[in-house]
Amino acid sequence: MPADLERIYGRLGFGDRVVYSNFVASLDGVVTLGDRPSAGSVISGRNQADRFLMGLLRACADAVLLGAGTLRATPGHRWTPEHIYPDAAAGFAGLRKKLGRKPQPRLVVFTRSGDIALDHPAVVAGATVVTSEAGARTLGGRLPDSCDVIRADDVTRAVGELRLRGYEVLLTEGGPHLLGELVQAGLLDEAFLTISPVIAGRDVDARLGMVASVEFLPDRQLWSRLLSARRHEDFLFLRYGLGKS
Repeated sequence: MPADLERIYGRLGFGDRVVYSNFVASLDGVVTLGDRPSAGSVISGRNQADRFLMGLLRACADAVLLGAGTLRATPGHRWTPEHIYPDAAAGFAGLRKKLGRKPQPRLVVFTRSGDIALDHPAVVAGATVVTSEAGARTLGGRLPDSCDVIRADDVTRAVGELRLRGYEVLLTEGGPHLLGELVQAGLLDEAFLTISPVIAGRDVDARLGMVASVEFLPDRQLWSRLLSARRHEDFLFLRYGLGKS
């Protein structure tokens, strides 16, 4: 990494082909706040160290993978390194150049139905939409010229097609349903998890944990390995390697 980025975070690197996730969770394991937008910012309190890490992980990636719900819940957002942490824009750009990456990671949006916010600025700027045949028909010719479509019925085929297109290092920032599909398919290699000291609580609205729509324990045990643990004030920044069994 460029020295200015390494001074802040320490050493960081990935293999040539990897899928990794990044989430922030409350102390009690909540990563979403129902239908409320910008849940991550609320849970993290816009913590600057967490935002720096988000930018750094985006800067390492060929593409950023999102579910359509995450896109809708974050109006106006751009999934680029400098959008989340502009103070390190020059360092992020230098890192991407050293890694041989394109100037920005490609945004990849997953939607089976084809129901996405076509006027979202991140879509207008350019995105790859992964959808079903029915979803592709729903989208028709309405996508901006900056966008393209992958027709895939499952996440394994989608990731395979992305790699055929040259996207080898893949970051997902959610939501929990997409992450659940990646874990279920054995595609997730690493998980970055920021533990915020806030307590979110749960009542009647849906407040999901990091993985949703799939269930593993007790029948299937997916143990992970702690690769690193960092602390900034009251926040913990954890990195795990996932087993495949």
